[in-house]
Amino acid sequence: MNPRLERLQPYPFERLRRLMHGVQPAAGLAPIALSVGEPRHATPAFIQEALTRHLSGLSHYPATLGSDSLRAAIAHWLQRRFGLKALDPATEVLPTLGSREALFSVTQVLMDPDRPDAYAVCPNPFYQIYEGAALLAGGQPWFVNADPERNFLVDYASVPSTVWARTQVVFACSPGNPTGRVMTLEEWRILFELSDRYGFTIVSDECYSEIYPDESSPPLGSLQAAQALGRSGYPRLIAMGSLSKRSNVPGLRSAFAAGDRKLLQRFALYRTYHGSAMNPAVQAASETAWQDEVHVQENRRLYREKMEAFHRIVHPHLPLDTPQASFYYWARTPVPDTDFAVGLMRAANVAVLPGSLLARAAQGTNPGQQRIRIALVGSLEETVEAAHRLVAFTHSLQENTHVVSPATD
Repeated sequence: MNPRLERLQPYPFERLRRLMHGVQPAAGLAPIALSVGEPRHATPAFIQEALTRHLSGLSHYPATLGSDSLRAAIAHWLQRRFGLKALDPATEVLPTLGSREALFSVTQVLMDPDRPDAYAVCPNPFYQIYEGAALLAGGQPWFVNADPERNFLVDYASVPSTVWARTQVVFACSPGNPTGRVMTLEEWRILFELSDRYGFTIVSDECYSEIYPDESSPPLGSLQAAQALGRSGYPRLIAMGSLSKRSNVPGLRSAFAAGDRKLLQRFALYRTYHGSAMNPAVQAASETAWQDEVHVQENRRLYREKMEAFHRIVHPHLPLDTPQASFYYWARTPVPDTDFAVGLMRAANVAVLPGSLLARAAQGTNPGQQRIRIALVGSLEETVEAAHRLVAFTHSLQENTHVVSPATD
């Protein structure tokens, strides 16, 4: 048995399940889940039709590199979306089975298993795959806290030089999960300069890049930042994007890695042995999805409508920071986050994710404490109902201190 498995911590939703064990929600209220960031808008019909039209492809083994036409569709989308100069679809783009698989497997490529002192630097709070991938690669994570006093800045410049000297991978998440913060060009410049100095690879998780409120102001991407800063060939940079949130197809498991061609060549070699070749029908549906923007604009409209309605109802009672992108609110709670989540479930049958379950204690604090992640992934009607229940519960905290009882994990 691989002894590194013992280093893995329970996934946040397993910890949430344990936290809620034995909690009885209020009778007569339908459950509302705001805890899981799973898109629940309808998958566009044209993507479903493309999938079924190409089911005959199931009779063939797919290539690890994916079809030429899918790689070209992804490359063209990247060029349109981020204003990039021509990308070589054959060497600078690689389709992957969702961003989770790609984030995990690329870490196995980039980290030396014979270097147990090697670091993967991660934002905190963070997508839990970063930590697990680093541990199973034989290294260890180093967490950089998102500072609420600086608009949740993940200050990579604060990492000690002794840590950078042992760092092989840096995970950047922009737009951030759960904060919704978008990295600036200056932040990218600092991170690129650190990469040049210490030789680590930056893996940029951009799966929320297409969920943003202002059609005229899309989030900056890492490849876009690299080009703006004159970094030809995207040295030591791999950007990851996904159709899951953009096109409402989380079950399709379709994403990509793009950037440094030398690194992608090694990544492709690993994935050949790992068995990570995309289903041909999924490739065809993905190609169709990357070529259309109308459905993505409608998707953003639906999220914008929900985010605005939720903010309008909740913000006067529970202060909300408006995210720059994503479909989350990262809200501060008046009591410990786990107590708030338990109380909200008990009183209102609404599930949220306690922030401390998404973070680790680092530099003397857990930056997720007294915060909750609220995922507005359901319908507008459900979102409005959840907002009213949340407000009522928040008022009850002020009036009846017994509503929230200490939670156990």
